[in-house]
Amino acid sequence: QALHEEKLLSSKSRELIAPKITPRAQAGIGFGGQSKNQNPKAWLAVEQAKVLKKEGVIRIDQVMSGHVADELREQILQQQVVAQTRTEDDPSTSRTYYGVENRRKNRCDLQLSLLQGGYAADNGGQVDEDEPHAVAEALQELLGTNGSLRMLYENLVTLQGEFYEFAALVTEPGSQRQTVHPDLPFNEVAPLYVVFIALQDVNFPMGPTSFLLRTHTKQKNEKFNIQSEKDQLLRKADTRFSTLKKGDAVVFDARILHCGNANEPADGSTRVLFNFSFRNPQVTGDLGYPGSIRPGYCGALTLGGIQEALDLYGAGDKNPFASYSDGLIQT
Repeated sequence: QALHEEKLLSSKSRELIAPKITPRAQAGIGFGGQSKNQNPKAWLAVEQAKVLKKEGVIRIDQVMSGHVADELREQILQQQVVAQTRTEDDPSTSRTYYGVENRRKNRCDLQLSLLQGGYAADNGGQVDEDEPHAVAEALQELLGTNGSLRMLYENLVTLQGEFYEFAALVTEPGSQRQTVHPDLPFNEVAPLYVVFIALQDVNFPMGPTSFLLRTHTKQKNEKFNIQSEKDQLLRKADTRFSTLKKGDAVVFDARILHCGNANEPADGSTRVLFNFSFRNPQVTGDLGYPGSIRPGYCGALTLGGIQEALDLYGAGDKNPFASYSDGLIQT
């Protein structure tokens, strides 16, 4: 099925490019026609949100610095080895480490810890207080006071938006192409906004995610679910693949149709994406999609709570998420 879909999509598939958003002059308001009180970052977030709501996805370049991406990637790959070893020793611990993508060969969602030291801090493990906190550094650049995605997410989900997913998507050469899918059942209101951040350059042989623009609507969802209309929808889709540079991001409405491409056995290499999402507080009840996050973090944090912890980090607290523990459910 995945190969059949690939043939249908390939003829119109192009690279997803970050939109060029330039300030518009507002005649008669301040120097150069712009309001003296206008916050450029807030204005940019509004314009980015408009693109995202129209297209279902937006690429935003250089949301994370290269050295922070390198440090986070190194920690994630070290923790992947720990997770693999521990789950081989005791398969019942799989839910501790892996999310919804654990069952596919050469592909996993590695659920992350918010604590300094990562998995080393699980179950009260001791960590050197001078240990770098790669996760907090990354979240600070993204959602802290001057975070590159802070105002966009405030625009999309408000400070009450639930921290719904927190993981790293890791694919290895040999990972097969996914079938086209939305992440969750259709809802009239966007329930979830997801971000993938490349922790290294992602070229096409590494299997970038492809997005079918403007398929987050009720009409497109209904056609996708009717077998006789599905092929035509895919054939006509405006498909964009997200080859990225290190530190670039894609933010998307979880209702959009998308799929991960194959990480090619010969020319591919390890692809690591930092992944989190926030839930829209306007949508209540079961989303029909559990998300990849350690169970103890489910429902525990909001965008506002994340920002408060990052304020502590900026003020010198080396382990600002300590009050949320390791995210494990003690039995």
